[in-house]
Amino acid sequence: MAGTLRVRRSRGALSGALLVLLGAWGGLIPFIGPYFHYAYTPDSAWTYTSGRLWLEVLPAIGALVGGMTVLVSRLRPMAMSGAWLAAVSGAWFVTGGTLATLWMSGTGPAQGTPAGGALTRAVEQIGFFTGLGAAVLFVAAAALGRLSVVSVRDARPGAHAKAVPVDAAKGTAGAGAARQPAAAAPAAGPAGTGDPADAATPRARDLMDAGAEAR
Repeated sequence: MAGTLRVRRSRGALSGALLVLLGAWGGLIPFIGPYFHYAYTPDSAWTYTSGRLWLEVLPAIGALVGGMTVLVSRLRPMAMSGAWLAAVSGAWFVTGGTLATLWMSGTGPAQGTPAGGALTRAVEQIGFFTGLGAAVLFVAAAALGRLSVVSVRDARPGAHAKAVPVDAAKGTAGAGAARQPAAAAPAAGPAGTGDPADAATPRARDLMDAGAEAR
């Protein structure tokens, strides 16, 4: 069981790093995009609005934190929680602009409107919200798939832990058997003789010889 709860860091290294990069992009691009004419209104650098907070900064933080958790955690449940956080953040990038109209009042969209020509506006829509959210969702789903699979290498430490008591018990039994003294072999007379006198003590043999001479 302990082996299945732990996961190698390499399992989520690539996915975690990509989620960190995507989260950093999503959180910074609204504020630095105007420097190279890639922005939503208000198209001025480092301008804060409540729409940017709710629709860009917060989901970017969620993707970044989730990616960091996937990248550094060695516990499978923790790493999977980070991947789920990133997945929800990616979904919020995609759907947040539509759902924001339910609680945010204003004449225009909460996230502002893309600036520039038709092609630029399409690229901004992809890079700020829909494409970014789809990328975060895809990477988070890939991380969840990799983290949910328990490989033989992951399960091996648990199997080894279960085998230790059995091996220890066998070793203890073997050592106990080795410590038991062997049964004493019965004394035997000289090989090749069946005379009872062969097994007698020297004193008894002397007495027997003296009796024989007296007769």
